[in-house]
Amino acid sequence: MLSDAVRTELADELARAERDRVPIDPLITRYPDIDVVDAYEIQLINIRRRLDGGAKVVGHKVGLSSEAMQRMMGVDEPDYGHLLAEMEVREDIPVDEGRYLYPRVEVEVGFLLGADLPGENCTEADVLAATVAYAPAIELIDSRIKDWNIRLCDTISDNASSAGFVLGAGRVAPKDIDIKGIDAVLTRNGAVVAEGRSDAVLGDPVIAVAWLARKVASFGVRLRAGDVVLPGSCTRAIDARPGDQFHAEFAGLGSVRLQFS
Repeated sequence: MLSDAVRTELADELARAERDRVPIDPLITRYPDIDVVDAYEIQLINIRRRLDGGAKVVGHKVGLSSEAMQRMMGVDEPDYGHLLAEMEVREDIPVDEGRYLYPRVEVEVGFLLGADLPGENCTEADVLAATVAYAPAIELIDSRIKDWNIRLCDTISDNASSAGFVLGAGRVAPKDIDIKGIDAVLTRNGAVVAEGRSDAVLGDPVIAVAWLARKVASFGVRLRAGDVVLPGSCTRAIDARPGDQFHAEFAGLGSVRLQFS
C-alpha cells in the first residue's frame, strides 16, 4: 500500500506523460508494493482533476476481459477505466496520431444505457433491461508507460490504457441480436488484420458490464442512463500508424471507421 503522497506523485507523472507525450518507466518496477487499490486511487486522482477542469464522464471501459489477457497479467478479473467526452472521436475526422505515444485499436460491441444500473447487486438481467442498444465501436488505447511494458497496476493507474473511442451509426436493441454471437472483422487500409467474435469477452459481454457495475460501486460510482460502456475487445489490439484507416464490420450490427492523419 502506497502513501497518499506517493499516489499523487505517480498521478502527476502519468498526467505529464500524457500531456508531453513522454512515456515513463513502469510503476510496478519502482514501487513493488503497489496494489490494485493504489492503482485505482491513482487513476481517480487524474480523473477528478480532469473533471475539475470541465471534463465530463460519459461512460466506462472494461479491460482484461479475455481469459488470455488475464492469464498474461496473472489476474482473475478484468479492470476498468473512465471514458470522458473529450475522448470521443468521429468517424469522419482523422485523428492526429501524434497526440498519442503507442496508439492501438480494439474492436468492441458498445453498450448504450437507457437506465441506471444497480451497484453491488447488479446482474446480467439488470444489464440487458437497462441497455437501450448495442453499437459498433472501436476503442483507441494507448500507454503512458514505456513500450507498453505494463503489469496490472500500471494499466489501472493509467486509466486502463484508454485514450479514445468512436461509435458507428448502427444501433440494435438487445432483443434483436445474440450478443454472444456477433462476428467482427477489422481491416487496416483495406487488409484484414484481426477477426473475432463478441463472446471472446468473458463468454458474454453482458457479464463484463455487470461486473463493471458492481466494481465501480465499491468506489462510489454508478453506471447511469446515457452512459457508453465498452466491455472489452473482440480481437487482439492492432498498432496504429500515421495515415492508417481502420474499418470494423460487425455481423448484424453495422460498422465503424477510425482514421489517422
